[in-house]
Amino acid sequence: MSRAWSEEWAREGTARFVAAVAGLTEDQVREPSALAGWTRAHVVAHVARNADALVNLLEWARTGVETPMYASPEQRDDDIERGAKRPAAELRADLLRSSERFAARTAEMPAEAWTATVRTRQGRAIQGAEVLWMRAREVWVHQADLGTGLTFDGFPEDFLIELIGDVAGSLKGLSVRIEAAGHSWTLGDGAVAVSGTPAAVAGWLTGRSPGDDVRGEKPELPDWL
Repeated sequence: MSRAWSEEWAREGTARFVAAVAGLTEDQVREPSALAGWTRAHVVAHVARNADALVNLLEWARTGVETPMYASPEQRDDDIERGAKRPAAELRADLLRSSERFAARTAEMPAEAWTATVRTRQGRAIQGAEVLWMRAREVWVHQADLGTGLTFDGFPEDFLIELIGDVAGSLKGLSVRIEAAGHSWTLGDGAVAVSGTPAAVAGWLTGRSPGDDVRGEKPELPDWL
């Protein structure tokens, strides 16, 4: 995956997410999101804290000093809960500030830091450049989670193709061939085939849709992230 693409997707996705949140009223941020148990305020707080967590990974890649995304799972959850209680104006300001911190740290990264090894929250070893993709994935997918009418149908096709490959690569124990827009991904022996538009397939794989628009014998999917 091109680092330039990831950076552009992160930039564009952030701008769209910030714009979507800017249009929410105080009452609307308290309404349920598309994620079970979370309001829209939870989604916004999560995206803001994710920016800070990824800044930690960029700092790790830049300095070589181990800096985990979160001090602990409990700290991550507590920060989201506290953030979700903020008034809408404070949520918007926090989202903007955290996004700006991420963009600023990205701009400061020396070339060698992009190939340095860091670890995600799940303990997976990645290169610093993958942090850009992690942020892109976050700000695009959570646009749909806001439940404001934004869907995968309005997302860039090249981003969706990358997302499908990313999610497919993380699925274990499945035997299925996935096809979308001339691309294919084979898991296991590819015993069954499913296909659809990039938006339909990505929505199904990420658990954001039941996959009604995906053709074929769809296997039961594990939770993603």
